[in-house]
Amino acid sequence: MGKLLLMFLVGFDIELSEFSRARNKSALFGAFTFTFPFFVGVGVALIAGYSWNACALVGSILAPHTLLGLPVVKESGLASRESVLVTVGATVFTDILSILVLAVCLSIHLTGFSATALAIQLIELAIYVPAVLVVLSWIARFFLRRYGTSKSARIIILFMIMAAAAQGAEWIHLEGIIGALLAGIAAKSAFKGTPTEDTLEVISHSLFIPAFFIAAGFLIDFRVFFATLRHDPLLVAGIVGGLLAAKWLAAQGAGRLLGYPSKDRAIMFALSVPHVAATLAVALVAFGAMNAAGVRLIDEPVLNATIVLVIVTSFAGLVWVGRASAAIRTSEELIHSDDG
Repeated sequence: MGKLLLMFLVGFDIELSEFSRARNKSALFGAFTFTFPFFVGVGVALIAGYSWNACALVGSILAPHTLLGLPVVKESGLASRESVLVTVGATVFTDILSILVLAVCLSIHLTGFSATALAIQLIELAIYVPAVLVVLSWIARFFLRRYGTSKSARIIILFMIMAAAAQGAEWIHLEGIIGALLAGIAAKSAFKGTPTEDTLEVISHSLFIPAFFIAAGFLIDFRVFFATLRHDPLLVAGIVGGLLAAKWLAAQGAGRLLGYPSKDRAIMFALSVPHVAATLAVALVAFGAMNAAGVRLIDEPVLNATIVLVIVTSFAGLVWVGRASAAIRTSEELIHSDDG
């Protein structure tokens, strides 16, 4: 439940209205900030000797980012700045593409590669994704009109949407977190103008999501964790260092094409550095996926490297977001003082 709610909230935090304001620019940065880390992850995993399928999965772990620094940006009064909106919109691309790569990699790992099976999976996805986004959003609005917007009604509707989307994903042989992410996006549209933060925070942040992180902690064998740091330092350094380099190149490349100054490129990079929600969820699903031979999609060294990635990027990203926000505020204050 915590894993589903975590991905549900990732989807719910995606502001489609803000995304639509800078759709094309968000698509450009989304393509850059997904593709660069994805291929870095594939390259690092290939050098470490993993299969092509596992390499693609490692790439999908590195691609999505979590907008951990967005509250800092909002407190600085920069939430409506175009470079911030573009980064928020790019989250839509990175999260959804990462989850779709997970779906394909899981299918290949569990049942083996089959062109026919892959084609069927893609057709099912093409039907499933719009069905969740459109149909479940309509159903949510219907129930809101029918049963009102009381706190208990909102809780029931939100959980119903999440459960229906997750179950639908499993019916077409996908992970429930894929449905939960899409359900969050659908619910955001349906609940527009309806207070929901209190409903989600009390139940999710106080109970289920902490339980999910506790369960994730139990999966870490500290002997293996420190052995990974000792025996596979290149894997850890490649994943963490490669990610930071790829995110920086993506922000610089897209920012220059969009004509943004250095301070805006800096905040795009800083906001896209933290890797928590989607990254950890994808990694844990892949680690728990065993094929008929008892082989996991990713092994403990990759999981441990992912944990290091989450810790480093969360801390560094928040520090860099604070510095980038301060730099923008300082430059704007100087401009205003000159105008005065």
